[in-house]
Amino acid sequence: MPIRIKHLGLTFIGTAAILAGCSDKALPPQETATPAPSQIVTKDRKPAPLPPVLIDGIYTQEIAILKTQKKILAAFETIKSHRDRNNRDMVELNEIPAPPFGEETRAKRVAKMLREAGLTNIKIDEVGNVIAMRRGMSGKKTIALGAHIDTVFPIETDVTVRREGDTYIAPGIGDNTRGVIVLLSLIKALEANDIKTEHNLMFVGNIGEEGLGDLRGIKHLYRDGAPKIDSFIAVDGGSDDRLVYGGVGSYRYRVTFKGPGGHSWGDFGDANPHHALGRATTIFAERAAKVASEGPKTSFNIGRIGGGTSINSIPFESWMEVDMRSGNVEKLDEMDAVFKQAMIDGLAAENAARTRGEAITVEVRKVGDRPVANGDAGSPLVQQALAAMSSFDLEPKLAISSTDANIPISKGLPAITISRGGKSAGAHSFEETWTDKDSHVAIQIALLITLAQAKYVRP
Repeated sequence: MPIRIKHLGLTFIGTAAILAGCSDKALPPQETATPAPSQIVTKDRKPAPLPPVLIDGIYTQEIAILKTQKKILAAFETIKSHRDRNNRDMVELNEIPAPPFGEETRAKRVAKMLREAGLTNIKIDEVGNVIAMRRGMSGKKTIALGAHIDTVFPIETDVTVRREGDTYIAPGIGDNTRGVIVLLSLIKALEANDIKTEHNLMFVGNIGEEGLGDLRGIKHLYRDGAPKIDSFIAVDGGSDDRLVYGGVGSYRYRVTFKGPGGHSWGDFGDANPHHALGRATTIFAERAAKVASEGPKTSFNIGRIGGGTSINSIPFESWMEVDMRSGNVEKLDEMDAVFKQAMIDGLAAENAARTRGEAITVEVRKVGDRPVANGDAGSPLVQQALAAMSSFDLEPKLAISSTDANIPISKGLPAITISRGGKSAGAHSFEETWTDKDSHVAIQIALLITLAQAKYVRP
């Protein structure tokens, strides 16, 4: 059950909070020596150093042997042959809107595409994930490959794809429609070449990765009592040489300042929710900039704001959605504390400034919680992925990011996020692009990692 603390107009939902005592008129904001953002030295705003990329020779040899197998080499050629079909499927799939909590239509099409790729054991689970199983010879373990099917864009967004040469332009085209296509092409290559594995393969078109989806698709797969997944490979990355092995955590909130509303002339002097939000935002931005300027990279963002009924009305509510991120849980918690205090102080300042009427209130609701996830660069899955990338003359780079892999990694379970291939640019923008440049390489790398994890069975 979410934690709900209510005190003198302040309600925090979903997280514990320390509330400053204040009277009905409220105290002014706390004094702060925080300099203006332009005065803050930002030279330390860098991610924590990542471990050097060291590949154990055992895994280099394992991948090298896989690349000599006739069926695998044939599968590489099959993947190359998929180019035109992959791109047609990508356009079709992208033009089915799939915002968080609105993925159902696209999920049904993904399920059908999985059947067309050759799998038969397919279902859409309770929350909307599309799951297809490919049984292994022993089935002792389950290796999952996932690509989120939702996009960050609202349902009314025009997701029509236009093409300029080998570049495809549309919201969501790379992130993550192309990721789903990687899974489909990999499955077709396995089926066409009758490639068998010792362990089960689970292919997942998961929902809820973007926005307020809060990784709900993957959280469902890793819920208590769910069938065991022994390792997880997410396809949601950019360049072929980038391997995400750890997770950037995030806290997300929806803040709503509430009051009775009224007429801009007749009720002038009443506390105004928009004004309170403005005060709180200013306080937060100034204090948060100081937190972000020191130590491990930490970010904050106010992504959406709304409320009000007309230009000549005092609004009855004013709301915003806030995102804070860090790969360091202590820094994330420090930013979180600054945020909560800023909401308290913004409310207090507006209530103190009113000349009539009742005090307004604020509700702070936690709407997202992605755990910080510390990966292990020496784990077999990470090592196999690094070796597979290196075998294509790439210089792999370790990275941390906020992806579906956060959930298993935070639980101490093997997981990575790999590239969708090609060249992506402008993610989360209306002019997002994906360029078909050597796009087969990422799929071939994904195939090698999969077969190393699931144990390729030689004929």
